[in-house]
Amino acid sequence: MTIPSFVIGIAGGTGAGKTTVARLVTENVGESVTRIPLDNYYADQSHLDLREREALNYDHPSAFEWELLREQLATLLEGREIQMPQYDFEVHNRKEETVPVEPTDVVILEGILALYDEEINEMLDLRLFVETDADVRILRRIQRDVIDRGRDLEGVIDQYLSTVKPMHEQFIEPSKKHADLIIPEGANSVAVNILEEKVQAEVGGDAPRDWERESPEQEIADRVALDDE
Repeated sequence: MTIPSFVIGIAGGTGAGKTTVARLVTENVGESVTRIPLDNYYADQSHLDLREREALNYDHPSAFEWELLREQLATLLEGREIQMPQYDFEVHNRKEETVPVEPTDVVILEGILALYDEEINEMLDLRLFVETDADVRILRRIQRDVIDRGRDLEGVIDQYLSTVKPMHEQFIEPSKKHADLIIPEGANSVAVNILEEKVQAEVGGDAPRDWERESPEQEIADRVALDDE
């Protein structure tokens, strides 16, 4: 049985580069890392038709099934498998099928509100906030939603102005206060390289495991200072 030794939360606005940071930090550790996309925990809306689902505010905390996320993250931390829900962005609803997820040495929770919930924050060993200029983020959002998710440009812009931007200002940006580290400009290479080494140490068993160990944020801050010399 594997019990995760290190749990990372990565938050930030839409298009900030959260997924890129998660991928770069963990790409060399393979199956020793489990990534939990917060998007998979959007509440099931099967009782609504497509038009009603399209009109929902998906950037508000109430859009997520927090209790299920807390329960499943706690289960992973106990070293037990979960059945993680999956989400279909084209129909704005959770899929019927789930995916089995085994506990691993490192777990990464990644999403716009990954640092929002108090109980979730208590389960995290390291809390990161990816900060990227708003102009860059909206351009990335348009490219992703129009090209990858088949949505029309007018609808994407309307959604951004009506819900994405105000919810970012009201809920996502304030969650930055919970972050141990803020990564500027998305995949900042210095921060990512240091974080990757930290994850590698956790996976390889080289990092101390007791509660007396130096805090992750202090350890990384020390490494930054050394690198700057």
